[in-house]
Amino acid sequence: MQGRKTYQEKLFIQFQLSDYVPVDNFYRRLKETLDFEFLYATTSKYYGSEGQKSIDPVVFMKLVLVGYLENLNSDRRIISTAGMRMDILYFLGYDLGEELPWHSTLSRTRQLYGQEVFCELFKRVLGQCIEKGMISGRRQAVDGVYVKANASLDSMVQKDILEDAENYARELKENEESPSPRSVEMKKTKDR
Repeated sequence: MQGRKTYQEKLFIQFQLSDYVPVDNFYRRLKETLDFEFLYATTSKYYGSEGQKSIDPVVFMKLVLVGYLENLNSDRRIISTAGMRMDILYFLGYDLGEELPWHSTLSRTRQLYGQEVFCELFKRVLGQCIEKGMISGRRQAVDGVYVKANASLDSMVQKDILEDAENYARELKENEESPSPRSVEMKKTKDR
């Protein structure tokens, strides 16, 4: 008899994301390897003590790192890709169905820190990746396949990656969406 698969969504499921991300997965290993705690102290001066909570600085930097590693040079693509991948959600500390930050939050946070501070923090995170042996070459994509692009000495690898971090930060800034006329008008009203 011919089988026929029918799909009916379950109303309640028991699901633990960590059970579905393999132990040898790159983002799982990255989560266990990197220490992002320094970001809280380094960025605390940019936040007030009242009002709505901002994006967690660690989540922000992890999203930027995902964009760099996946060769995604727009905030929309970073959020879209992160929302579809269980390993990335696990790395970020998000669960299935938990809403990720709005894409414009990434560019606003970069603007809050300023390009120089953002680049400095991002290079520090990339430096940890290099020290721990998690990355070893510059971003390079050919038909969606990442190719190790650095054939030089180990001492050159860190320099190339950290220089590439500045290029990536520039790409993100160039791909920021222009504010809508309404948001510009709201800002003018708020500034008065």
